[in-house]
Amino acid sequence: MTMFERNRAEVEDLCRRRFFFRQGSEIYGGVSGFYTYGPPGCALKTNIIQQWRNHFVIEEQMMEIEDTNIMPHPVLKASGHVDRFSDFLVRDTADEKKFFRADKLLEDVMEAKLKEKGVTDAQVKEYTVVRNQADAYSKEEIAEIFRKYDIRSPESGNALTEPEPFNLMFPTPIGPAGLIQGYLRPETAQGIFLNYKYCLEQNANRLPMGVAQVGKSFRNEIAPRAGLTRQREFTQAEIEWFVKPTAKGLRKFQAVKDLQLLLFPSSKQLAGESHIKMSIGEAVNSGMVNNETLGYFIVRTFQFLTSIGVKAQHCRFRQHLPTEMAHYAADCWDAEIETCYGWLECVGIADRACFDLNAHAEAAKVDLAFRETLEKPVEMEMLRLTKAAGIAVMKAFGKNGRPVKEWLEKLEQDSLKSVICDVKEKGKATRSVTLPDGTSQECDFLPAMTDCETKKEKISTQTFMPGVIEPSFGIDRILFSVLEHSYYARPKEASEGDKQTRGVLAFPSAIAPYKMTILPQDQRIQRDPKYPELMSLMQSKVNALGHTCTVDDSNATLGKRYSRNDELGIPFACTVDFTSLEDSTVTLRERDSMLQVRLPAADVGPLLHDLCWNRRTWDDVQKKYPKP
Repeated sequence: MTMFERNRAEVEDLCRRRFFFRQGSEIYGGVSGFYTYGPPGCALKTNIIQQWRNHFVIEEQMMEIEDTNIMPHPVLKASGHVDRFSDFLVRDTADEKKFFRADKLLEDVMEAKLKEKGVTDAQVKEYTVVRNQADAYSKEEIAEIFRKYDIRSPESGNALTEPEPFNLMFPTPIGPAGLIQGYLRPETAQGIFLNYKYCLEQNANRLPMGVAQVGKSFRNEIAPRAGLTRQREFTQAEIEWFVKPTAKGLRKFQAVKDLQLLLFPSSKQLAGESHIKMSIGEAVNSGMVNNETLGYFIVRTFQFLTSIGVKAQHCRFRQHLPTEMAHYAADCWDAEIETCYGWLECVGIADRACFDLNAHAEAAKVDLAFRETLEKPVEMEMLRLTKAAGIAVMKAFGKNGRPVKEWLEKLEQDSLKSVICDVKEKGKATRSVTLPDGTSQECDFLPAMTDCETKKEKISTQTFMPGVIEPSFGIDRILFSVLEHSYYARPKEASEGDKQTRGVLAFPSAIAPYKMTILPQDQRIQRDPKYPELMSLMQSKVNALGHTCTVDDSNATLGKRYSRNDELGIPFACTVDFTSLEDSTVTLRERDSMLQVRLPAADVGPLLHDLCWNRRTWDDVQKKYPKP
């Protein structure tokens, strides 16, 4: 049993008691897959997102947009979500209201088989391979696997139906008459592709270029479970890094190439073996990771996750299996974090090639190609329509002949070659031509209309559709992982009379929901007229520097108040005692070491600011200020 499994009950209890999160609409019984963040959880999530913005948007000089949560049908039809955004569902044959997500049920069954007594090495390898491939099987393959292992309904033991695809999008009508079909967006990425053209203009038409978006996404999950890890409404932070497809080298990669990571390539998964430790430079040079830009974002993802408290030894990068990867993708890796639920996919980092921009350019009839000015013009052989072919086109299409001819003449070389190839193979090529008035016309091009000649021309620009590297972050899953990785328990002090444990959330200062709490030593301190002055002095400076500060002036002992603020992950506690009333100094306690220093109340705000921004360490503070 891992430490995360051992701590699971304690972490769940802490999160519920201190209202980090609870099930949405809980007073009405709640609905699976929806969660509400309480004050500390909301603050923690906000700080994680801000750290993400600092790490990626600011440091990598990206642009950020905010697109709509509801998208019209044509957008998601073009992206493939309407036709292919599905999971396989199986039902209990005796009660079809009981249904299960097929791949997750298969994973659970394989996990159970791996824990059975007397399992041979061959069986361990077999079950591991099946578990690793669970979400990569086709409908026919997963049905065969279910039959092979006689997988039944886990609740009743009844047989299950054949797997059926279930589309995960939430449909919603748009407008009073409901005549426009829309969907709650299943991902934030599509909004970036729709606005790529305008972002490129704002970037002075330069590549590479990064565009980011943070927001809600919605998926009608078949069987939401495991708390925050599988929700129907969740927060994504996605980046689309647009790059020339033939120029995926990156100068900044050299600075990170020696970093060692836990990598789980597809070859190891298919062999039933474990992940390996390797430098990202070696992984790219060997071809395991497709290119330097993809490798760089894998490293930057690792650096972000560890900066917010994820333990490096419990973070790995798993490569998608060949059967799992989209046909257009060059390479895909998932950042997986070990939790009480096993290895949890939290970030997907994919080289999506040119698929999305090509799909939207074709569906919207908009030119999204990038035009690169060459340093020196080059002479190239180009296919051009003959004069006779142009005349044939104009005669064939009557009043629309001229615009159809101009459309054909402006085609990119690859598209023109495709038309010629179709004509040779089928006797004609059918294409949808956009006319000057915005309407479209289906045109059949015959051999006489596509007769071309080769001409040598000097080319000063090169046209291509940008490729995309996409890091996609599941913020809620990352937050859940940070809660588990930050938690530890320590025994109560012997003087308190019992041996119950005290939970601590050791958040890094940058993401802690509150940066400091102020504690009057007891009720007598609060009654002193100097106490409000000291409080105002410290709070005003802390707040002015952009940090949150709480006050715990309850009747509980100082030790108990320290403990309950440690539970919230507050890194520093400032105590106002009787000495404070005499000389305006206070004590500052650090959460994890529980060590204290005494300093002037006026220094608290600036010092806290430096600590939160990692400009000073606690060791630096101990060297400067005396112990109380």
